[in-house]
Parts: sequence; C-alpha cells; structure tokens
Amino acid sequence: MDPFPVTAPLREQLETAGSEFLVDFFGREVERHPDNLHAWFELGHLFTRLGRFEEGLDVDRKLTRLVPTDPTVHYNLACSLALLSRHDEALGALERSIELGYDDAEYLLNDEDLATLRAEPRFAQLVARIGT
Repeated sequence: MDPFPVTAPLREQLETAGSEFLVDFFGREVERHPDNLHAWFELGHLFTRLGRFEEGLDVDRKLTRLVPTDPTVHYNLACSLALLSRHDEALGALERSIELGYDDAEYLLNDEDLATLRAEPRFAQLVARIGT
C-alpha cells in the first residue's frame, strides 16, 4: 500500500509545476546565453506542453533565425503554426522542412500537433513526396 497515493489531478498539477519551473530555468538560460540552442529547443517544447502555443511559436521563429537550414526547426515551426490553426503557414513550414531533408512520413502522419492539417490536400501531397 502506497502511503502517499498520487491521484491523477495531483499528478497533473505536479507535472505542470515542474514544467513551469523548467520554463523559468530555460528562460533565464537563453537570456544569459542566447546562442544556447538546446535551451531554446527545450523552452519551445515546454511552452507547447503547457499549451502556451503563441510563446512556443515565438521560440520556433527564433530558432529558424538561429539555424535556418535545420529541418527539425522548421518541422517544429509547422507544429506550432498548426496548433494555432494557421494552416497555410504551417504547410509552408512543413514543406520547407521536407526541402531541408525531413523524411519521416510515419511520424508526420501520427504527430498530434499536425492533426488539424491532415484534411488538407497539400498535407497529403507533402506526405506522398517523402513516402510512407
């Protein structure tokens, strides 16, 4: 018998608190070291996990300026835009990601961040372009 059972709501509160702590930590890190790509990536993921999509989008845009030829950066930008229902921009970022070498069609098809794009004909064309 667990003397301190953790209920689902409590677990969610603890996870949110931990993520908020990490947002503060990585936020301070990128202020001190604006070229720390790892910190920027982590910050973007945390914002998305917390549902702070506009802030995540800001981070992804910053990363596209820091490493403009990285396909993952453009993929993450597409995810942020899709989460904000900015489909045309998201598809453009996804297309750029593929042009730069992104080639995991299976992940594309299963990534929940891109769910709002799946009904778009252009999305199907992009998936077909890299194969399944």
